[in-house]
Formats: sequence, structure tokens, C-alpha cells
Amino acid sequence: MAYSYKFQKILQLREREKEETQTLYNESLKQFEKAAEKLYALLKKKETLIDFQEAKMVSGFSIQEIQHYQLFVSNLEQTISYQQQVVINARNKMQWHEQQLQEKNIEVKKYEKIKEKDFERFKESLLEEENKQMDEISAIQFMNRGN
Repeated sequence: MAYSYKFQKILQLREREKEETQTLYNESLKQFEKAAEKLYALLKKKETLIDFQEAKMVSGFSIQEIQHYQLFVSNLEQTISYQQQVVINARNKMQWHEQQLQEKNIEVKKYEKIKEKDFERFKESLLEEENKQMDEISAIQFMNRGN
């Protein structure tokens, strides 16, 4: 008698959901990394610009150049502020997908555990059936010896 798990379709559905959630998590992780790298590049650019500006201050530079660089730094700070919000949103999205993935993993594990226990019961019932048959065969052979 072949083993058949009564919740196999549900297990397959849960596994598919888990795979889809894993894909969404991986995509959100990539988006977070991309946003964080962009923020890092902007911060590095600002740092480089400020260092350049300080070096220029030592050698001297015109008020027009100072205003130009200040405007540029100000615009860069606005861009950085926006990018920080993008990073926060990407992190939140990634963490949400991670939580969903953990829940899907737990769900799949539950059904796998149920399947394992069900298979053990199946093996035990097969063993019981085999023992009954062996007992019957032994009883028949004993009866035949007596005749």
C-alpha cells in the first residue's frame, strides 16, 4: 500500500507561497541595498565637497564661488534628506517581507512536521498489519502440522 499525505496539496501551496515571499524579500533587499548605496554616495559627495570648500577657503576664493558652493551643498543636503527617507522606506519594506517570509517558513514547517508524524503512523500501521498476517500464517501452519 503506497503512502499518501492528505494535506499534500496544502503543503505544496504553502511551499509555493513561501517561494513567492522569498522572491519578494530578495527584491526588497536589493532595493534597500541600492537605496543605501545611493545615500552613501551622496554623503561621500557632500564630504568631498566640504573638504574641497575648506581647502579653497585657505587659498581664498570669491564670494560668488562661496555662494555657489553653499547653494550646491544646500541642494545636496535636500537630496540626502530625501534619500534617507527612501532608505527608511526600503528598510521597512524589507523588514516586512522578512517577517512574512518567517511566517511562511513556520507554516511550511508545521505541515512538514504533520506529514512526518502521519508517515510514522502509516509505517506503524503497516508493521501492525504485517505482524497480523505473520500471526495468521503461523496459526495456519501450526494447524496444518497438526493435521
